[in-house]
Amino acid sequence: ADGRPMPRVVGGRYGLSSKEFTPGMIAGVYAALASDALPRRFTVGITDDVSGTSIDYDAGLDIEDDETVRAVFFGIGSDGTVGANKNTIKILGEDRYAQAYFVYDSKKSGGSTISHLRFGPHPIRAPYLVTAAEFVGIHHQGLLDTLDPLAIAADGGVVLLNTATPTEQVWGSLTRAVQEAVVAKNLRLFAIDADKVARDAGLPGRTNTVLQTCFFAISGVLPREEAIERIKVAIRKTYARRGPDIVERNEAAVDATLANLHEIDVSSGTGSTSAAPPVVPDAAPDFVKDVTAAMMTGRGDSLPVSALPVDGTYPSGTTAFEKRRISDLVAEWDPDSCIQCGNCAFVCPHSVIRAKFYDDGELEGAPESFASAPLNAAGLPSTRYTLQVYPEDCTGCGLCVEACPVSPVPGTGLKAINLVDATPRHEDGPAEVEFFESLPMNDRSRVDFGTVRGTQFLEPLFEFSGACSGCGETPYLKLLTQLFGDRTTVANATGCSSIYGGNLPTTPWSTNKQGRGPAWSNSLFEDNAEFGLGLQLAADLHTSLARTRITELRDEIGAELVDAILTAPQVRESELAAQRERVEELQRRLEGIDHPKVADLRSVLDHLVRRSIWIVGGDGWAYDIGSGGLDHVLASGRNVNVLVLDTEVYSNTGGQSSKATPLGAVAKFAAGGKTVAKKDLALQAIAYGSVYVARVAMGADAQQTLRAFREAEAYDGPSLIIAYSHCIAHGIEMSEGLNQQQRAVRSGHWPLLRYDPVVRDAGGNPFQLDSPRPSIPLEDYIYRELRYRMLKNANPEEAERLLELGQQAVDQRWAVYEEMATRSAAQFTADARRSTTNGTTSTTSTTSTRSSTWT
Repeated sequence: ADGRPMPRVVGGRYGLSSKEFTPGMIAGVYAALASDALPRRFTVGITDDVSGTSIDYDAGLDIEDDETVRAVFFGIGSDGTVGANKNTIKILGEDRYAQAYFVYDSKKSGGSTISHLRFGPHPIRAPYLVTAAEFVGIHHQGLLDTLDPLAIAADGGVVLLNTATPTEQVWGSLTRAVQEAVVAKNLRLFAIDADKVARDAGLPGRTNTVLQTCFFAISGVLPREEAIERIKVAIRKTYARRGPDIVERNEAAVDATLANLHEIDVSSGTGSTSAAPPVVPDAAPDFVKDVTAAMMTGRGDSLPVSALPVDGTYPSGTTAFEKRRISDLVAEWDPDSCIQCGNCAFVCPHSVIRAKFYDDGELEGAPESFASAPLNAAGLPSTRYTLQVYPEDCTGCGLCVEACPVSPVPGTGLKAINLVDATPRHEDGPAEVEFFESLPMNDRSRVDFGTVRGTQFLEPLFEFSGACSGCGETPYLKLLTQLFGDRTTVANATGCSSIYGGNLPTTPWSTNKQGRGPAWSNSLFEDNAEFGLGLQLAADLHTSLARTRITELRDEIGAELVDAILTAPQVRESELAAQRERVEELQRRLEGIDHPKVADLRSVLDHLVRRSIWIVGGDGWAYDIGSGGLDHVLASGRNVNVLVLDTEVYSNTGGQSSKATPLGAVAKFAAGGKTVAKKDLALQAIAYGSVYVARVAMGADAQQTLRAFREAEAYDGPSLIIAYSHCIAHGIEMSEGLNQQQRAVRSGHWPLLRYDPVVRDAGGNPFQLDSPRPSIPLEDYIYRELRYRMLKNANPEEAERLLELGQQAVDQRWAVYEEMATRSAAQFTADARRSTTNGTTSTTSTTSTRSSTWT
C-alpha cells in the first residue's frame, strides 16, 4: 500500500519419503530463487515429472572439511558389519569428532547394510550420508553386482573387498565395469578371504572383527598395534556376556587377519570380458524390471514419480525375482540315497526345496544336470520324482540336513541332502529350476494332505522371504499356504512376520498359476485379533449375500446348479475343487443373464468357495499387547483361526521380555533372568471349552503339527495354534533349531497337545497329550541356549535357583496335563455354542464339518 515492493513468497518441498537433503540441493534452491523461472511451488530431491515442479541441483557438490575422513562399508545383514562399525566409532570417538549413519533394509538377515562413517579433528556438520568416501569396504563380493559400491568411492581412495577368490585371480574375476571404475578413479584395491579367517577361528559367517582390523590396518587412522589393542578391548566389552570362548575366538580372528590381507595389482588394465548378471530375469514383468529392480539395487531414489503406481499397489510374489545368492553353501539333493520322505521340504524356512512327481516322458529336454529318481510308490512304475533345490534363493541354514533321516555315509558324513559349495550350483541351478517349474504341478486332489510326505507336493504360496537364515517361524506360514493358501485371508500382527511378510519392494506372499493366493493385510500391533475378526465378519456377510442373490436368481441360473452350490460339502480338497468348477460355471451363466442383482452376485462370487481366515502374530502380540483382543476373539465363537509364532521374546524389536519368556531366561527388561513363569496361553484358551487349541513344534513332531493345522482349519469355531519358533534371540546356532525343538519337548518345557471340542461331542476326551513324559532334565535343554547361559556365567547362584524353580514348574504343569489327559469327556467345560437334545449333539452352524477321512 505504501509503494514498497512485496516480498516474493515461494513454497518448496524437500526430504519427501525420507529422501536426503544435501548441500547440493540447498545450493540448487538458492540458484532457483535467483532465477526468473522459479514457480510458486517447487520440489527438490525427487524427479517429479507428473506435476513438473522439480528443480535441478549439483549432486556432486562437496563442502566437507578436508580433514574429515569418510568411510563407507557395504555389508550383509547379520554379518556383524553394523556392530563392528559402531565399535569403530566408539574407538575413534575417544579423541576426535565422529559420526555414523546406518542404512539397511527390513530383511532380517541377508539384506544389504551400508554404514556411513565420518571422523576428524573438527566438529562434523553433515546431516546427510557420505557421497564421496576415501575408504570403501565391500564385505560381500556379490554386492559389487547389485549396489555399485564403487560409485561412492572418491578419486584416489581405497577399496577393501572380501572375496573367496585366490589373490592372484581377484583382478581377473571382476567384471569389466568394476575394473574400469577402479582404473578411472585411481583406486587402490585390497582383498581378503574374511569368511575363511572367521571359519578358521570358529566364527563362521561373522566377518566383522576381521574386516574391522583390515580397515584400521589400511587406513592408518591409528597405529596398527594401538588399533588392534583397542579392537580387542571393544571385543571384550561387546562379547563378555557371551562367554570367554566367544571372546577368545574373536581375538584369534583379529590376530590372523593381517597375514591374509593382500593388495591387488591392477596394473594389467581392464581386460575382463565378463558383465554383471541382470538384477532380475528377462522374463520378469516390466514393472519388476523397471521399478522393483531399481529399488532392489538401491536406486529407488532415482525413480521419477511417473514410474510409481498411482494407487500404491505393488505386485505380490516378487521375492522370486531377487535371487540374492547370499550363502556360500547351499543344499544339494542326492537322488540315490533319498527315501522321498519330504522332511527337508517340510522344514525349509525359505521354500527353496520343492518336490514333484511326473511321468518319465516329461524328462525330454531336461538339462544334463537335472536329477530325478523313480517315485517310491506302488503301482506307478513310469513315474519319476524330483526334489529341486533353488540354489540362488537358498540361505544355507542346514535345517534340511538336520531333518534328513537318512543315516550319514561312514567316512563322508553325507546324507540324502547336504550343504555344498554354492558356486557350481549357481551355475547349473537356474536351468534346473526353470525346467522343474515347466513340469506340470501335481493335482492337489491326488495328494495326501494327511502326511508330511504328501505336503512336499503342495505348492507353497509363501516363498523366499527375507527372514533370518534358519528362521523358526516361516515354515509354519509356508505350511499354512500349502494347505489352504489359495482361499486364505491373513490378518498379520506387526512383528517379524509382518516385516519379512510385507517388505517393500518385494513380498513373499504369492499366487498359483490360476492367480489365486493368500489375501494378506497388516494391522497395528495391538488390534490384530479384532482386525482379523472383522475380516471374518466381512467374509460371512459376503457369503450370506452371495447365497441370497444366487437363491433369488435360481430360476435364471438353473435350479440344479444353484442347489449343488448351496448344499455342496467343502472340507476335502476334491470337494473344494468341485465347488470351484461350479462357481466357474455359474460365472459363465451370469454372462447371459440381464438382471439388476447379477452385479451384486458377481462382486461376491468367490465367497461361495469356503474362505479360511487366519490371524497371525508373535508372542509379543498374543501374550502381551494384543492379549485382550485375542481373548475377545476366542470368546466370540466365530470361525477364525489364530496362529501364534512363539519365539518367547519380542524378536522384531531386539529381544525384549514378554509374558511368553520362560523362567530364568535373560532378555531385555529381564537382564537378571526372568523371575516369573511363562503364561500358559493354551490352558487359558482351553478354559472356554469351545476353542480348538494346539501346541506344536515342527522340529519335534512334524506329523502332529500337520494334523493340528488341518484340524484347526476344519473346526467350525475359533482355533488357536501355538507354534514353537526357534530364534536367533535364543542364542543358538540356527542349524541346531530343530534339535533344540526336540529338547524343548523332551524336557517338558514344551508339551505337545491338542484340545478338540469335536472329540468331546463324540464322547471322547477332548484333551490329547501328543508328547511322552519328559525324558531329559530341563537343564539339558536350556543351557544349550545363550539366553540361559548368560545368567549362569554372570550369576551362577541365581541361575541355579531359577533352574530349580523352572524344573518344579515343568513337573507341576506336566502333572496337570497328564491328569487332564486321563479325564472323561464329561469333566470338561461344555461348548456354549452347542445344544444337546435327546442325547444327540447339534451345532449352531453347519458351514464346515470335519471327516476322519479328509484328504
